[in-house]
Amino acid sequence: MMIELVLAALAVLEAVGLVVLFVLLTRSRRQFDELQRKVDNRQLLMISGREAVKTVWDTANLLRKKGFRSAVLTSIENLAGWAQVERPDLAGLTPDGDVVLMFSDIEGSTALNERLGDQSWVKLLERHDRLIRHRVTKHDGHIVKSQGDGFMIAFAEPEQAVHCGLDIQGALGNGAKLSGREHVRVRIGIHMGKSVRRGDDLFGRNVAMAARVADQASGGEILISEPVREAVVDEPDIVVVAEREVELKGLHGMHLLYLVDRVG
Repeated sequence: MMIELVLAALAVLEAVGLVVLFVLLTRSRRQFDELQRKVDNRQLLMISGREAVKTVWDTANLLRKKGFRSAVLTSIENLAGWAQVERPDLAGLTPDGDVVLMFSDIEGSTALNERLGDQSWVKLLERHDRLIRHRVTKHDGHIVKSQGDGFMIAFAEPEQAVHCGLDIQGALGNGAKLSGREHVRVRIGIHMGKSVRRGDDLFGRNVAMAARVADQASGGEILISEPVREAVVDEPDIVVVAEREVELKGLHGMHLLYLVDRVG
């Protein structure tokens, strides 16, 4: 009987010991997990910190080497290059297969950015962006891409594009609405041709053509290609005020471009 009691007592003690051991192991496991989480968080913070420092350093180097505008903005040529690579499908805008493309940007934007400083330049871009988008919507256009001071815009009809360009130039005036102490002048070029569904090569060429037309424009001007001139020649409130024969980079031969303005 005594032996049985002793064995029973030992069994109870063993059971209690196992419970205590289990509790200790569980507590140790929790402490270890908590410690591991802290270590992981420190490592994550260190990694994130290193990445943040690297990003700031790389951005600073880019700004130092190229300047603010070159780091965050793109030109008409970059927009045209993007369009030829991405090949946006604009056929929905143009039931007859023709698409009218307008490119615009601010003349002398690099020098203007330097004179204004980055903060004032960004505010100017915001006002410029609102002005362009409002006029494009008014004339049923579609902004294909905008980057910085550059816009690539598509229209179904050439008269829509020309009227939009005239409205933009009219709204800008001498630039006082965008900057209180600097003249802001926008250059605009318009060309029309077959849309992407009629062949990638034609679309690519017409994108390049529209960009080259805009490159030939000076601030405050709207230049149009021969196909656009033929399409708007009977518009009563559009007048051709000058004609230019020019070479266009990457395009064979001489090309006639036309400077347009509003009648009156």
